[in-house]
Amino acid sequence: MKKDLWMNLPVKDLNRAKAFYTQIGFTIGDGPGNSPVTAPLIIGEKKVVIMLFQNDAFKNVTQNGLVDTTKNTEVMFSFGAESEEEINQIADKVQAAGGDIFAPPAVVQGWMYGFAFCDPDGHRWNALYMDMSKMKG
Repeated sequence: MKKDLWMNLPVKDLNRAKAFYTQIGFTIGDGPGNSPVTAPLIIGEKKVVIMLFQNDAFKNVTQNGLVDTTKNTEVMFSFGAESEEEINQIADKVQAAGGDIFAPPAVVQGWMYGFAFCDPDGHRWNALYMDMSKMKG
C-alpha cells in the first residue's frame, strides 16, 4: 500500500478558495498539483494534502455529480489546534475570510474546545483543541 493519502475537494472558484484557506492559516503547496484548475491545500505538521479542484475538473475526474452543500454534507474535515486561544483566533480568521460559523467556539464533552464552520463552497470543517488532562476515563 502507498504511504500517502490525500482528499479531493470541489470548489466553485479556485482562486477564492485558495484565498480563503490561506487567510485562515493553511498553505497552498508549490509544485505538483498546481494548475489553473487544481491546487494542493497543505494542512498541519503532517502536511496532509487536500487537492482543491475547480468543479468542472472534479466532475471530470470523478465522473459523477457534485453534492449540493446547501442541502447535504458528504464529509466533514476536522483539524486540531494547540489551545483554546488558537481556536478563537482561527474562528476570527474564518469569519473575516467569509466563512460561515454554524457552531461557535464552545466546550465540547468537557475536555474539548472547538467550533465548526462552512467554507465559501459550503464544505463543513471542525476545529478542536483537545485537553487530554480533562478527559475522563
